[in-house]
Amino acid sequence: MSLDPLVRQYLDMVAAAGRPPINHLPPPVARQGFLDTRAPLMGPKLEQVSVADRSIPGSAGEVPIRIYRPKAASAKELLPALVYYHGGGWVLGNIESHDQVCRYLCRDSGVAVVSVDYRLAPEHPFPAAYDDAVAALRWVADNGEQIGVDRHLLSVGGDSAGGNLAAAVAIWARDQHAPPLRLQLLNYPALDATIDTDSYLRFADGYLLTREVMGWFYDQYVPERAHRIDWRASPLRAPSLAGVAPAMIITAGFDPLRDEGRAYAHRLRGEGVPVDYIEFGGMIHGFMGMPAILPTARRSLAMAAAALRETLVERAE
Repeated sequence: MSLDPLVRQYLDMVAAAGRPPINHLPPPVARQGFLDTRAPLMGPKLEQVSVADRSIPGSAGEVPIRIYRPKAASAKELLPALVYYHGGGWVLGNIESHDQVCRYLCRDSGVAVVSVDYRLAPEHPFPAAYDDAVAALRWVADNGEQIGVDRHLLSVGGDSAGGNLAAAVAIWARDQHAPPLRLQLLNYPALDATIDTDSYLRFADGYLLTREVMGWFYDQYVPERAHRIDWRASPLRAPSLAGVAPAMIITAGFDPLRDEGRAYAHRLRGEGVPVDYIEFGGMIHGFMGMPAILPTARRSLAMAAAALRETLVERAE
């Protein structure tokens, strides 16, 4: 396995820029820096989708959401939907930082995407983000018709910290027996707060996301260490995964989080859950958010969208 040359070129540019590590910055400054670096990686916004912003009730106030629909779809048509949770270590990111990812998934799958702007740490520590993630899915399941969504054809997904939330929400949905989810789309998910796998040690530094930064993220999100074994924070530690929604898990070969994605796929299979596991060997954490510079990012987004279309459209007909 070797690092993709385009990824190496990008990492060299990041190193040359000399920006301070995220964990050396106050969260508001880190958030703005994260947003500032996203646009060149995502490229011009795809125009084949329509976008609408609104807020929905959450457990502690209003939760902003952004709804994406293919422009080719009739305004009156109820579409299957993906409820999407952005990455950023539960500290960074928002619906704008992952706008292009959601546009790709919407355009190429033909389903609606509902992006959730959950509360961020450290201002709102665990389980605030999880609570907002659950509230958003529950609201879509109960009120989908208001936003042109077929509430009987739902999936959840997310990247990194958002993949953590999607996996936890899928467990919640199983335990509540509603809403029935057709798919959980987990892109290089964070699934275990112990950060002691082989990939954390092998790729601890030098590949954009570092072990030190992940430790800082967990310190912000789950400051009470006793809570880190709670499955809502570490879905890999759930007592059982049997009966959760089928999964598509995408990982990167040079990612500290790689091994927990592998382990989650192994557990799902072992407990009878259908799962597709895809590892892009030459990629780093966050690569799917770089379609402007990485052809592999565009290919991975197309594969994720194809899984959504197959599961929510073709198999539902």
